[in-house]
Amino acid sequence: MEDNKTDVSKAVKVEETSAESTVRKWSLKNFDIGRPLGRGRYGHLYLARVKERHVIVALKVLFKSQLIKAGVEIQLRREIEIQFKLKHPNILRLHGYFHDDLRVVLILEYASKGELYAMLREEQKFSEERSANYMRQLVSAVSYMHSQSVIHRDIKPENILVDSRGLLKLADFGWAVDLSNVASSRRRTVCGTLDYLPPEMICHGSHDEKVDIWALGVLLYEFLVGDPPFFAPSQKATMRLISACEFTIPDTVSDGAKDVISKLLKKDPTERMLLDELMIHPWMISGSETT
Repeated sequence: MEDNKTDVSKAVKVEETSAESTVRKWSLKNFDIGRPLGRGRYGHLYLARVKERHVIVALKVLFKSQLIKAGVEIQLRREIEIQFKLKHPNILRLHGYFHDDLRVVLILEYASKGELYAMLREEQKFSEERSANYMRQLVSAVSYMHSQSVIHRDIKPENILVDSRGLLKLADFGWAVDLSNVASSRRRTVCGTLDYLPPEMICHGSHDEKVDIWALGVLLYEFLVGDPPFFAPSQKATMRLISACEFTIPDTVSDGAKDVISKLLKKDPTERMLLDELMIHPWMISGSETT
């Protein structure tokens, strides 16, 4: 077991760059630990305060024994490396990280209003004006992320948090990949959540950053309708609908929003609307139900 702990420590130790060499060394002694915020497969999330700065953060405490059991040490290292380098107002900030004999601890920005998923379930769907506002924030985040050679690959309401000001924060980079660190920009790993998987993943083909563009289309549909576009009674039926790119948009959705969704949810990834084009689409600018 001691050897396994050593392996985890090596896996999560991110190589220092000149920019990171001045980053402070953290430990649990630096924090006042508050109430639990949630529980995951590998550990717990706590509200905490940095003692000398009186800054509120979220501490994601992961147990090494669980990481070893699940064989996700390398995946965690990749998640840390990716999220630590991303600095954008709509991406949840990873302030730092440290580990001891038993735990790996991530110091995360605290988003006090929780998951967007909970808001969507409570309200059932969002207005077009609100949906357009949310989409502008997410497109900005994804455009920045792609400029840093990162694909998220698991964009969905559960992985979007909301801060005290109502700003969205894209989170959970467990399935993300940094294309600058891999041999090819075309990937074949099937990952993410079924309702949001694009046809190229369902069909086990290669994929690139356009999987995130597809996910934005699914997300917008769910914002406006309340259910994902390929919702079906079984996984097999959902996979068939996604593979064929078969969906209908209710008439309650404006023509402008329908146009955006239809241009994002293209079976052929090369036909999907580019993010630059999406940001200047008339519906995105106005968020008007009559666009």
